[in-house]
Amino acid sequence: MSVLKGLEPQLVWQYFEEITRVPRPSKHEEKICEYLINFAKIHSLEYKSDEVGNIVILKPATTSMSSNPTVILQSHMDMVCEKNSDVEFDFMNDPIKVKLLDDWVSADGTTLGADCGIGMAAALALLVDTTVEHPAIEALFTIDEESGLTGAIELSPNLLTGKYLINLDSEDEGELFIGCAGGVDTLATFNYETVSAPAEYQYYNLTISGLKGGHSGDDINKGYANSNKMAAHLLWRVMGASNLVLSHFDGGNLRNAIPREVAVTFGIPQNDCNKVDKIFNEYVVEIAEEYGTVEQNMKIKLTTIPSQTSVISSEVSTNLISALVAVDNGVIAMSSSISELVETSTNLASVKFVDDNKIIVATSQRSSLNGAKKCAASSVKSLFLLAGAEVIHTDGYPGWSPNTNSRLLEVSKESYKNLFGVEAKVKAIHAGLECGLFLEKYPDLDMISFGPTLRGVHSPDEKLQISTVDKFWKLLIAIIQAL
Repeated sequence: MSVLKGLEPQLVWQYFEEITRVPRPSKHEEKICEYLINFAKIHSLEYKSDEVGNIVILKPATTSMSSNPTVILQSHMDMVCEKNSDVEFDFMNDPIKVKLLDDWVSADGTTLGADCGIGMAAALALLVDTTVEHPAIEALFTIDEESGLTGAIELSPNLLTGKYLINLDSEDEGELFIGCAGGVDTLATFNYETVSAPAEYQYYNLTISGLKGGHSGDDINKGYANSNKMAAHLLWRVMGASNLVLSHFDGGNLRNAIPREVAVTFGIPQNDCNKVDKIFNEYVVEIAEEYGTVEQNMKIKLTTIPSQTSVISSEVSTNLISALVAVDNGVIAMSSSISELVETSTNLASVKFVDDNKIIVATSQRSSLNGAKKCAASSVKSLFLLAGAEVIHTDGYPGWSPNTNSRLLEVSKESYKNLFGVEAKVKAIHAGLECGLFLEKYPDLDMISFGPTLRGVHSPDEKLQISTVDKFWKLLIAIIQAL
């Protein structure tokens, strides 16, 4: 049964709902690739792919626009797979459970995948719409944007011929994006040994849940709490008052999401239980004062559990907790040239105990300035090196420098004003888009990014505003015809 039937534009919503039924975690895009290829075959459209798995579906120009330059419509296939801890869901096999509330489409306890499923749906709709006059279209669907930008990094330099590229991966209707931040991940690995858990200790589970989370670029300046930082600060206080031992720390999941949940197992001497209760109660009050108006669904629980068999060595636990407390998190600098734009930030994304007695801490740094990005990443690396960890940087990805002389920008601004009677806002975004990487392979591309309004992206609170999808669609058609 269709949940979205009757919404306008019908073609866009039809394909969006179909996409929500196709599992497409990052690095596991096999099923969505098969869907796209079948789509091309059903509609007798030519398609191409490169070695890494990116797919381009081509549609010839209508007769009236056969001499116009080709337009590339670009979106990514994969989605962030986040769910609430109390939700049973298999992202590798289960369809997203879509629901409607007022002017919004969301999912039931999981990410919706409107990032970038709605962009894919718009491209597919345009490929089959017989009412729209248009130049030749190349609909590019890239893999693995969310976890590594692999598709954009490995994009074949011979796959595309278009002059203009419209990226359909933005999240605020009425805003035209002409630049984005570059980024790099910094990964710290702590090697540890286990020792027998001390006797006459009381052990606890600390859990923090219900935080908003969100996109580590687009939402980093919104004051949302970071579950890993919160847990680390509480452990630091306990460690200062008692001989704490640490057994487990599991917080966050994805490098590009602000962590929403954390679970920690630790112990303290039984004689210090009253101290821990006092520290915990004081901390809960302070956190409520700091985040109560922003994180209204926040839950912090401390429960006693049976004795553990082993804990990690005291040196490593001390170094880990100290580093998590000390490492930067959040906005580092605001742009001096673009109003209200975050220039540089860092996110303490995840802390995971993995096999072979290793703890991996994943962080990500973003900046619209390449030098500032490097400095932020170096600061994080230096701190974890001092804490005794092994540290590496990923290759990262470049930013996208704004081109204020872009013809595509001028056409987009004029089209928006003609359609809706107001000026669109021209902005850069602190999130990472694939556009900077496309320019490395196709340096003459003229690019812009826009989309409908999404909120809570990269979290189970993700939702898509229905009324903005129609405006998004009308703008896309108007720009293509004006070009």
